[in-house]
Amino acid sequence: MHSVGRSWLLLTGFILFYIIYLLFGALVFSSIERPVEDKLRQDMEDLKQEFLNQSCVNAASLELFLVKVLTANKYGVSVLKNSTVTTNWDLASSMFFANTLVTTVGYGHTTPLSDTGKAFSILYALIGVPFTMLVLTACVQRLMYPLVLAPVSLLHRSGMEPRPATIVHFVLLVVLVLLLFFVAPAAVFSAVEVSWSFLDGIYFCFISLCTIGLGDFVPGTQPGQTYRALYQVAVMVYLFVGLMMMYLLLRTFHKMADLHGLTTFLQLPRCEESDLDEDREPIVDDQREDQMPSCQTQKGASKPLEPGSQPSYNTINKG
Repeated sequence: MHSVGRSWLLLTGFILFYIIYLLFGALVFSSIERPVEDKLRQDMEDLKQEFLNQSCVNAASLELFLVKVLTANKYGVSVLKNSTVTTNWDLASSMFFANTLVTTVGYGHTTPLSDTGKAFSILYALIGVPFTMLVLTACVQRLMYPLVLAPVSLLHRSGMEPRPATIVHFVLLVVLVLLLFFVAPAAVFSAVEVSWSFLDGIYFCFISLCTIGLGDFVPGTQPGQTYRALYQVAVMVYLFVGLMMMYLLLRTFHKMADLHGLTTFLQLPRCEESDLDEDREPIVDDQREDQMPSCQTQKGASKPLEPGSQPSYNTINKG
């Protein structure tokens, strides 16, 4: 099988295994945490009834009541009928939690209640976080040619100098990411989440895609939301693709910094070339190849290229 086909097949396998891994984590978290949450919810209901049945409430009883209510609220369980969803550990919610765990976003709105759940979270993250980084890296490598190398090559062929071409391309890529992964999602979030403003949506997108995950804004937690499970899955897809694009921006900036000599000036490591040879295309056309005799060209084409001879983003003359 051709190496390009093998690479796409491997990437597809990575993504499928990533989805299966999320489903596996969701099932385990749901089976472990949902019974504990149900018990805590019943305890809160009993506590509420006991509190209401008391004819006189003293300070000690009120303090104990508030401590238990606040502790339960920390784990997403409220005594108020209309302030919480049925459960935080159904399949969709558990998968959403698993996704925030392995992507290191970690909103903290839902946390394991049991010691078993906490122990499994550690083991699950130990495997899931590196694997998520691997999948993101593999996806970004496949996007480097169509979104970075090819556009820069097109700008250069249109007559633009190499360095300005990379700057123009990076600015356009930043604008595209801002529109598609910040502005447009913020408009959707402000429309779906009743209590969110457009600025709240922008804030959530920034906090999430930077993996800060403060947890003060979490989608899909308001009561009575229709298609809540589908909404959470859509947010998971948005987070994954958004993180992938943020990583692509960082790689593009690193390559541009290499070209402009910024990494050398700051004594930072250069961006390693990890794109497949088959997907590489020279940014600057090699005019010397056209001037070579046909016999020499055919002879050179029959020889294997040296590892460092493949043209790439970094082969543009920095002089």
